[in-house]
Amino acid sequence: MRARAFAWLAEEVALRGDVLPRALLARGFSFKGARVPLLGPQGIFKPAVLAEAPLSITTAPDGPYDDAFAGDDLLHYRYRGADPQHRDNRALRLALRERLPLIYLHGLAPGRYHAVWPVYVVGDDPARLTFAVACDDHALAAPGGGPLDSVHDDDAAGRRRYVTAVVRQRLHQRAFRERVLEAYRRECAFCRLRRDELLDAAHILPDADPRGAPVVPNGLALCKLHHAAFDRDLVGVRPDLVLEVRPDVRREKDGPTLVHSLQALHDAPMRPPRRPEARPRPEFLARRYERFRASWARGA
Repeated sequence: MRARAFAWLAEEVALRGDVLPRALLARGFSFKGARVPLLGPQGIFKPAVLAEAPLSITTAPDGPYDDAFAGDDLLHYRYRGADPQHRDNRALRLALRERLPLIYLHGLAPGRYHAVWPVYVVGDDPARLTFAVACDDHALAAPGGGPLDSVHDDDAAGRRRYVTAVVRQRLHQRAFRERVLEAYRRECAFCRLRRDELLDAAHILPDADPRGAPVVPNGLALCKLHHAAFDRDLVGVRPDLVLEVRPDVRREKDGPTLVHSLQALHDAPMRPPRRPEARPRPEFLARRYERFRASWARGA
């Protein structure tokens, strides 16, 4: 059943991308005539078709993300309540003893989750009311990857710490994208395109900048075309939220895509988030606009 759950997740991610809606995960899949949901109201979830051990663990989208990972590159998952002998905590302890693969569902935004599989409970700390969880390479859980109980080899600990560190970085990126898209009503701030699979979260100040943190006021929801144009300084945003197109791009002669998708943006207002605290910070826009204006000489 676990192998089927992993295969179903792989199919859905291939179809929808790696951020999945809660309704889909709650509906789940069919296995031997029974419906198998992947999550429920509690974080440690066991579907009815399983006798004792859970299938998944979930963190809420508004949970304390930075508490989830420690410097040891492991996920530290909190107990259910404060009683180490709660049935859900005993169930995760069983997964630890039996080395059972689980699914980790990380909440990125209300109703939207990033799925990671397989993950393993690798430690139990009753004093701190936490379990240590490591992520593993999901290729090992794919068809042809070998039996799920064959991945506990001598290299497992090192491999899992590496994979968990990669997952941590990916979760930061996905969380930034989801929060920015939610703030911008899941549409491009330049052209209002609403195809979710064609939308990105662009940084105003890049990661390399000391102030380039992955926070919503440093982000813009942009379609892939306008994200690329913004990153390459073909289009800029003034601090008053008015768009400018670089002069050489405005003078260029080409087909309708250039005319309607880039040149028509000049002097148009971008559409900011409704919530004031989510709007781009003027000082970030001013710094980025200076870079945009400096690119004019290069593009002249």
